[in-house]
Amino acid sequence: MANFRASCRDSRAQNPPNVSSSGSGGVCMMRNTRRDEQNPSFINFISSFLNANSFRLNFDFIFNCGGLSVAFAFVTNWDCNNYLSIYSRVQKLKEQFANLYIVVTLPTREQNDSFVRSYFKLGMKLGRPTFVPVQDLEMGFEKIVKISHARGVCKRQDVASKLRAERKRSVQGMDVFLRVITFIPGIDNHDANSLNQAIGSIEAIAKASKDYILKNTDLSSEKAETITRFFRDPKFYLSPKINRWEKKEEGR
Repeated sequence: MANFRASCRDSRAQNPPNVSSSGSGGVCMMRNTRRDEQNPSFINFISSFLNANSFRLNFDFIFNCGGLSVAFAFVTNWDCNNYLSIYSRVQKLKEQFANLYIVVTLPTREQNDSFVRSYFKLGMKLGRPTFVPVQDLEMGFEKIVKISHARGVCKRQDVASKLRAERKRSVQGMDVFLRVITFIPGIDNHDANSLNQAIGSIEAIAKASKDYILKNTDLSSEKAETITRFFRDPKFYLSPKINRWEKKEEGR
């Protein structure tokens, strides 16, 4: 951790921060009023740290990472005699943001004890929102960036799992489609795929005319006639020919 902070300071000295620089990791938005309240050296550290982690600086913070917005209130100076205003601001922010973290800098034992007493005295609920006590400003901002990255990764993984589930359902749906269409005598997988790409669902194929099938697929006239009769003529799909075909398929 110490080496990491030193490297941040070195990079800051060599490359003055540019708050408008772009990054690929996401965006960090900071209120101007909160920025102006901070020590300039701390703002320099923030800018360098954001650049190092591919974020763009646009203090309550809002990070957008992986399509998920995460809000942070950064309490940089805990006042043991005036903490009610802090909790009042927290309550307002909690109503505005679904994903909210409160990072509190507590460098002294007195401040830490004051925070713990006030937290339970005011009946705060664990995790609603989540408070993150830290020892100094740099550690606090490092925690903010790490939390933002972690939440963004979780969000992307959730999206990826949904896409995998959707692909699985699609494959299963296509398997059912092939089994139904290839049940029609004389129709093979190639024919079924051609019908799926040109016409679509089983319902659409059942409504399609012979001429429409011939116009939009490479199926022969005989196969197009068989398909239209299969879906529209009970005498055809209930005929002994179909029953024999079904028994033949079951015997494979």
